[in-house]
Amino acid sequence: MIAVGDAAPDFTLRSHQGDEIGLAGFKGDKWVVLHTFPLAFTGG
Repeated sequence: MIAVGDAAPDFTLRSHQGDEIGLAGFKGDKWVVLHTFPLAFTGG
């Protein structure tokens, strides 16, 4: 379980351009905001 204030575990996602981007690549020099669109393209 992750609590508020814990470091996020490393993960890799595919960008809209098809590139793989890992969270570890941003460690120490950038803020990272992950935003999801759970109902995007679902018709709901």
